[in-house]
Amino acid sequence: MSANPTTPTTLTYKPARFRHWSSVGTYLLLLAGAILLLIPFFWMVSNSLKTDQEIANIGQLLPAVPIWDNYPDALERMGLDSSRWAFPALSNTVVITTLSVFGSVLSSSLVGFGFARFRFRGRDPLFMVMLATMMLPPQVTMIPVFLLFRQFGWIDTMLPLVIPAFFGQPFFIFMFRQFFLQLPEELLEAARIDGASPLGIYWRIMLPLSWPVIAIVAIYTFMFVWNDFMNPLIYLNSPENRTLALELNSFNGQYGVERRELLMAASFMTMLPCVLLFFAAQRYFVGNAAASGVKG
Repeated sequence: MSANPTTPTTLTYKPARFRHWSSVGTYLLLLAGAILLLIPFFWMVSNSLKTDQEIANIGQLLPAVPIWDNYPDALERMGLDSSRWAFPALSNTVVITTLSVFGSVLSSSLVGFGFARFRFRGRDPLFMVMLATMMLPPQVTMIPVFLLFRQFGWIDTMLPLVIPAFFGQPFFIFMFRQFFLQLPEELLEAARIDGASPLGIYWRIMLPLSWPVIAIVAIYTFMFVWNDFMNPLIYLNSPENRTLALELNSFNGQYGVERRELLMAASFMTMLPCVLLFFAAQRYFVGNAAASGVKG
């Protein structure tokens, strides 16, 4: 019986010129997408430095003379007391955002540590149920949660905006769990031999090692809470309790038609912290995104 001759494997080789033009095309496509996404931002900044007459002139892209006074004028109309440097909307937003970031990191990391390192009956089904809650639209729970907070007497306070963060977020819990599963068990065994309790292992070993995930959770939480409009609109009624998002909405109702340049200036100042955070943490965030990689 004769053996069939084997067919040699054909290797495909792409010329260097082809690879070069392929890279150029990719970069041009990315550049076009970046420019397209930056057009609204450029339009907002440009209009914030114009007069209302210049904004009405659609063909004028740049202001003839930048009017920087639009920014302090917009902040004063949003509630800034320059004599005492008091800005209730900003201070309320900072307090709510800071507490929410702290609560999300603490609770999500603690629950993720429990799912990753504690073995108890029903652990895996409970984890799957927790993940399934991410598929539940927030509109479904909006009214029951509001009625619950009203029974607690928390309406028109910061508590409904802060307390839920201390109960963990399913996606963040998943990220911490996956990261903790990647750490070697020998590290925990050595800590137990040294007499460390489970809480001590979490606080002294697991949490310091999870800084990449902490950074990701903190960035996501900060950007969501800072820009959140729906929840403050539902729970906050008094003008002195407004966040920046609510104050900007009120500003739009008062000056959005007559003083469009002030509205653009107020919008830019409101989103500026998120822009600065993105550019400051972009490299760290992208470089450590793999820290939440999936492991069984």
